[in-house]
Amino acid sequence: MSVHDDLTSVQRCLDDLVRSVRRLEQQLGAGGLEMRRVRTDADHLRESVALLREAAPELAEPVRPDLVTIPDTPYDNSLWTDSDDEGLGARDRHAP
Repeated sequence: MSVHDDLTSVQRCLDDLVRSVRRLEQQLGAGGLEMRRVRTDADHLRESVALLREAAPELAEPVRPDLVTIPDTPYDNSLWTDSDDEGLGARDRHAP
């Protein structure tokens, strides 16, 4: 997994956590100290992940190299007229 995928997964889990905390608040009430601490901690985690995404913008979008299409047609033989054969030298000269 890439860092981008991991950050996205963490963000989804934190979103689920915040929704669950809201449901708990509705059931238990928001007045207790423990509930406020849980809600505050969940909010801090979301803010921390958002800051982490901003700190590494190159991680937010994976960079993919440009593709180069190579044709299947044969190359023009005139490209090789002045070339040397590797290890054999030029066509009109003898190898040493």
